[in-house]
Amino acid sequence: MTEATPSSDATPASDLTPASDVTPSADPTPSADPTPSADPTPSTDLTPSADPAPPSADPDDNRRQVLYWRLLARLFDSEEQAALESASLAVVEDIGLPSALLDPGASVDSVVQRHPELADEFDGLMTPEPEPDGVRDRAAEVRRAALTSKVLLNVFSTGSGTVSAGQLARWQTDAGWLERALGCPPGGLRGGRAAGAGLTGGGLGAELGAVEADLVRRMHLREVLADPVLAAKLTPSMSLIEQLLRDKGHLSGVALANAKALMRRYVDEVAEVLRTQVEKATVGELDRSVPPKRIFRNLDIDRTIWKNLTNWSPEEERLYVDRLYYRHTVRRTTPQRLIVVVDQSGSMVDSMVNCTILASIFAGLPKVDVHLIAYDTRAIDLTPWVRDPFDVLLRTNLGGGNDGPVAMAMARPKIAEPKSTAMVWISDFYEFDRSQPLFEGIEAVHRSGVRFIPVGSVTSSGRQEVNPWFRERFKALGTPVISGHIDKLVHELKTFLT
Repeated sequence: MTEATPSSDATPASDLTPASDVTPSADPTPSADPTPSADPTPSTDLTPSADPAPPSADPDDNRRQVLYWRLLARLFDSEEQAALESASLAVVEDIGLPSALLDPGASVDSVVQRHPELADEFDGLMTPEPEPDGVRDRAAEVRRAALTSKVLLNVFSTGSGTVSAGQLARWQTDAGWLERALGCPPGGLRGGRAAGAGLTGGGLGAELGAVEADLVRRMHLREVLADPVLAAKLTPSMSLIEQLLRDKGHLSGVALANAKALMRRYVDEVAEVLRTQVEKATVGELDRSVPPKRIFRNLDIDRTIWKNLTNWSPEEERLYVDRLYYRHTVRRTTPQRLIVVVDQSGSMVDSMVNCTILASIFAGLPKVDVHLIAYDTRAIDLTPWVRDPFDVLLRTNLGGGNDGPVAMAMARPKIAEPKSTAMVWISDFYEFDRSQPLFEGIEAVHRSGVRFIPVGSVTSSGRQEVNPWFRERFKALGTPVISGHIDKLVHELKTFLT
């Protein structure tokens, strides 16, 4: 019996080997080879495309890449990529963040309201402190990628079509969160209530302004202003003010009243910040020809002690004071005149608004006589209304060309004492065939002793193109063009008044 049973050694391998083993070519994995040592090449090197992520790759790196690929896809293509969306959802849930971060219809405000613990994470989100030991916290990078993607998509992926007042208001709050993520106060990059606060947004500030301006253009502003409920949702901004100034001639009744209310709010908010900066100026030097007022508030205790040290009695340990010394507080002030000339062509609206407000603030200082002139192809003297920038803006007529020599002809007669006069000229200085006549007038004013201050822009973004022909000549004249944040102009004017 035992001899009739075939032994395993006598059985051919082909009778016991499964079909899959008979055709080894169907399995490219070298582990099927009974003699793997005969092939020294690892299988992963033979088929690199079969494993796109090396086993040693950090999973957090993959998560971060998924989130950023989704960000780029959504920014450049409105169509949703299902694979990226599902992968991003898995990442967000895996790291313990709410799925609302991936909802394009949810504002950052609404996410923070439902998850208040995230509010602090958005502050300085995009300007993180470097790790002290130089080691990257990859898990924290994934979390920042998810939050950053939410802010960037809400701000820069605005779609197309008509925009409602609610959508504009939502975008403005989202832009405020982006500014907070960059370490700026809301409005710090866009020229809102934080204009003049010492922060510059550079190119990003200009891009935010462009996006906001596009949203305002896509909104039926007249219909929104005619509805008090919708108008109440609007937050005043430079883009909105520009549109209101351009459209004010077509507004009436309730719409005009709401437009004026928005302009007034914006003017008051910016003026409050700029006024604080201007009032820090010390106007005039100490006038030592006038005896100091002998009151206790002006007593110079340190100097009094120093001057009377010779009267110290060691035996009595007492200082006898023969004379009291007082501080000088009276300042020598010479009446100063500021002549502000503003190009009100369409490209200068930001400067027009800011300089109008600034001129009104300087007009409120003692011993400062401010004159304001706006021009396009004609010049208009706005000096009677200079103390109320709101009234000035209502009288402006944005757009059209410009004629600098006409404005200079109106400004020069206002120069009474050249040495105590500053002329601030705000323009992009594109005068074409009038360039030479305007420069000759400016050169004559400068040589007479007037402090001439050419300004290319006084915007929140600091980006403004200035005619290179004028820029070079102003530099040679010793009066280089100021172009940037309004802080620069405030500093120049404070220097003139000191």
